Amino acid sequence: MRPRLAVCLLATATVAAGLAGASPARADGPGVGSPWIVSVGDSYISGEAGRWAGNSNNGESYTDALGSTAYFDNANHTAEVINRCHRSAAAEVYTGVVNGYNLACSGAKTSTFTDSNGYFKPGLDFYNSGGQQGQALMLQSFAATHNVKAVVVSIGGNNFGFAGIVQQCVTDFLGSPSWWKDYCKDDSSVTANFTSSNITAQTTAIKNGLLNLRTAMRNAGYADGSWSIIVQNYMSPLSGSSAYRYSESGYTRQNTGGCGFWNADADWANGTALPTINSAVTNAANQAGIAGTKLLNLANAFNGRRLCENTVGLIEEKGLAGWWSAGAVDKTEWVNQIRTVSTCCGSNYYIQESIHPNYWGQGALANCLMQAWNGGAVRGGTCTRGANGLNAYGEPNMVLS
Repeated sequence: MRPRLAVCLLATATVAAGLAGASPARADGPGVGSPWIVSVGDSYISGEAGRWAGNSNNGESYTDALGSTAYFDNANHTAEVINRCHRSAAAEVYTGVVNGYNLACSGAKTSTFTDSNGYFKPGLDFYNSGGQQGQALMLQSFAATHNVKAVVVSIGGNNFGFAGIVQQCVTDFLGSPSWWKDYCKDDSSVTANFTSSNITAQTTAIKNGLLNLRTAMRNAGYADGSWSIIVQNYMSPLSGSSAYRYSESGYTRQNTGGCGFWNADADWANGTALPTINSAVTNAANQAGIAGTKLLNLANAFNGRRLCENTVGLIEEKGLAGWWSAGAVDKTEWVNQIRTVSTCCGSNYYIQESIHPNYWGQGALANCLMQAWNGGAVRGGTCTRGANGLNAYGEPNMVLS
C-alpha cells in the first residue's frame, strides 16, 4: 500500500472513532491537537477518477489501481457517505505528511443542489435539511472538534458548466465531418457561460462561497489568521492541438484516445475557457480578502502528461504490462479518458470520471499540496512537474515555486 493511502485509511478511522465517542486525553479543537487539512469543493479535489492509473482500451484491470472500493469513504470503507461524491482514497488531501479530511463532492457548485439524476451535491454553504448538509456546515462541525490548520478549496468549474461544455465539444466532434467542422467554442450553450455578466456573477458566487468557509471557521472558534485557506485553480487536462498524438480526421481521437475535440476547440479550451475560469477563481479569492489566503496555481501542472498528449500514451501503446509497470507514471496519462458510456453492461467506469485527474494526477496534486503545507508554514505558488519518477509517498515528483 502506498504510504499516503495508508494515511487516508488511518485518518478515516480516527475521525470515525472521534464521532463514535472515543475519549481522547484532551478535547481537540481550535489550536489543540494534531493538525488537519480539510479539502472542500468539487470533483477536481474530491478524488474523482482516482481509481484509475493511466488509460487503456484493453480492459479495466490494466489501469485499476484502487479497485471497487475506491470511492467508499465511510468509516468501514463499505460505501460512500454521499452517493456519487466520489471521494477517493487517492484524493490530494491525503498527502502522507499531515492528517487529511475530505469533504469535497464531485459535481459540486458554490451552492447546494440536487442534480438531474437525484444526487445530492453539497455546496460551500450552510444548507441543512433532511440530514443533508452543505460543505461549509460540515467544515464547521469538523473544525470544532479537530485542529484544522488549513482548508484547501477547488470550486468554480461547475459554476461555469464544465461538464456540459465537455459533452458539447465531444458531441460536436463526433457529429460533424472533418471537412465541415461544428465547433463547440461558438455554440450558444457554451458561450453563455463566458459572457461578461456571467463571469461577474460566478466570480461573486465563488467569493461568497469562500466567505462562507471563513464564517464556518469563525463559528467553530477560530480567530482570523489562525488558519490558512489554500485556493487552487484548475490544471489543463487536455492537450492543445499542436501536441495531440491522434489525427483530427476520422474518429480515432475519441474511439481510441477518449479526447474527441476538434483542434480549434482544444485550443479554445486551453487558451480561453480555462484562463477565464482560473481568473474568476483568483479574482474571487482576492475579493474575499480572507486572512491567510494562499493561491495554488495548478494551470500547467500536468503539461506533458495530459490527455492525448504526444509525450505519453495508452498502457498498450507504451508496451506496458499495466499501471504497476516500472515507469508507467511517466509514460501514461494523468487524466482519465472522456467516456460516452457509463457503468452498464459490465463496465465499472463512470461518465463523471471523464477528463479528471486520475490516480497519478491525484498523486501529483497531493505532492503540490504537501509542498504548500510546508510543515505548517503554509505557502502558495505555482506547481509544475519535476523529475521523472515517484517520491517516497508514491507521488509523481512536482515542484512548487
